Amino acid sequence: MSTPSLSTSPKLPSLAERIDPAVHAALARASSSLSLASPLLAWLDWSLHLAVSPGKRADLSRLALQQVEQWTRYAHTCLATAAASGPAAARCVVPPAKDRRFEAPEWQHWPFNLLHQSFLLTEQWWGAATQGVWGVEKHHQDLVNFVGRQLLDLASPGNQLLTNPVVLAQTQRQLGANLARGVLNAVEDMQRAALHAPAAGTDEFQVGRDVAVTPGKVVLTTRLMELIQYTPSTPKVHPEPVLIVPAWIMKYYILDLSPHNSLIKYLVDHGHTVFCISWKNPQPEDRDLGMGDYLSLGVDAALAAVREIVPAQQVHGVGYCLGGTLLTMAAAALARREPEALASMTLFAAQTDFSEPGELGLFIDENQVSLLEAQMDRTGYLQGSQMAGAFQMLRSNDLLWSRVINEYLLGERPQMNDLMAWNTDATNMPARMHSQYLRQLFLKNDLAEGRFAVDGHPVSLTDLRLPVFVVGTVTDHVAPWRSVYKLHHLSPAEITFALTSGGHNAGVVNPPEPGSRRHFQLLTRPADGPVLSADDWLQAAPTTQGSWWPAWQSWLAARSGAPAHPPQLGGRHRRALADAPGSYVLER
Repeated sequence: MSTPSLSTSPKLPSLAERIDPAVHAALARASSSLSLASPLLAWLDWSLHLAVSPGKRADLSRLALQQVEQWTRYAHTCLATAAASGPAAARCVVPPAKDRRFEAPEWQHWPFNLLHQSFLLTEQWWGAATQGVWGVEKHHQDLVNFVGRQLLDLASPGNQLLTNPVVLAQTQRQLGANLARGVLNAVEDMQRAALHAPAAGTDEFQVGRDVAVTPGKVVLTTRLMELIQYTPSTPKVHPEPVLIVPAWIMKYYILDLSPHNSLIKYLVDHGHTVFCISWKNPQPEDRDLGMGDYLSLGVDAALAAVREIVPAQQVHGVGYCLGGTLLTMAAAALARREPEALASMTLFAAQTDFSEPGELGLFIDENQVSLLEAQMDRTGYLQGSQMAGAFQMLRSNDLLWSRVINEYLLGERPQMNDLMAWNTDATNMPARMHSQYLRQLFLKNDLAEGRFAVDGHPVSLTDLRLPVFVVGTVTDHVAPWRSVYKLHHLSPAEITFALTSGGHNAGVVNPPEPGSRRHFQLLTRPADGPVLSADDWLQAAPTTQGSWWPAWQSWLAARSGAPAHPPQLGGRHRRALADAPGSYVLER
């Protein structure tokens, strides 16, 4: 007699699986998606190791005593020279040239000179306290230093009404009218934030009317992107088309701002057939879209359409930021199965090795990524405003405190420009894609180490043999130029590297303009040639005044055929679906 089989009930999720994600998502909402565990662990690591480092503590005590003595002498000299109307005393700390917080003449007068010098000495001491502590993990050391700087900024004399001489002078001249305007500015900003309305002044730059106005047609639509083909403006064009892959953490029209600073218009006016991807702004239903979807429904689909519209021609691939990383993945996969598809590849401020991502890495560790994943599991996406907030913290003096001073204390709204308006037009990121992006690229560095899979097969950047033009920007806080430069160590291809003045956005939006103070360095490493270190490259590369755009356009033209009649919009087999800029770019 057979024994009756016991029915097996489905396994119920554990309490950890049912409860913990909800708790972590609530923590994310309460902390603006910033992990509290990360800075706490960093502080414990630093403080415990500092506690067992008597030599370091002695050095810090000696430095503090030296600073007190230095500041006291400075204060005495300032009082004496002020009484005698003599020359100003030599400062204790001379801020770096790029630190403009205390450069106004009012800061050199008593007592404000004493205040700002005391603050700079405190910053100097804190920097010494967080560096060189035996045994502290570098990520924790950098995080403690960063959090300390943020806290110090709260007490900066420049960020307070009663200790900022520029604000006090303005208040005296205007009898407080500047403060009244500042209150109105703050109320307006809070109202706009509550209504999820665009920032003040952005109404002057409407997409399709004032920016993103280069004529063209949408020739392909997928679930993830619209492909725009731009109308030629020259009688003849180079036969090889240009396909631009922007990042999906930003709207594509940073490359098509106003006509005078549109990179897309510049290429069109110089005889290139230009296509550009306009990514969809993801919504909760797009939560399961991953990096593979951005490759297949984005780059691969766009490349197939471009080659159908312009048949029998190689394509110049251009990628910006994360779009450049994605293009590199696609190019490495094409190198394996169809190496002749691309004529060249250009990367604007795009990383391929994420081992040293700069200060952005402060927000990317297991604690932070896990917290974001718990939040995205509930919402289906990461709001673009959260990424914008992280970028603001990285450049708090330029993007946060300067705004507080100018708009709320001085009562002066800055004149909005197209780049500033674009910067407020944030985009979302699907939960799955963003998790893969953070884990596989930042935490594991899979692309640089040959583990990132495309179509089920790991791709290797050593397979890249096409000519590559790479742009890094000097003050980039998103993709530091030394990190961008690391492609030299990953691929044997011919690489032309340009290092330009400016940051992640303003360094790329760099039109040729008379009297511009822009400059760039340029140097080509031949295929299979020796690799210079970043510092050696910096010494060897010649400097050229002006924009790098003409140098890049000449580089493209040199790798293109003789101009011929332009292809028709959509080619022979595709019809135009809509006028540029399409509809995806308008989604919020």
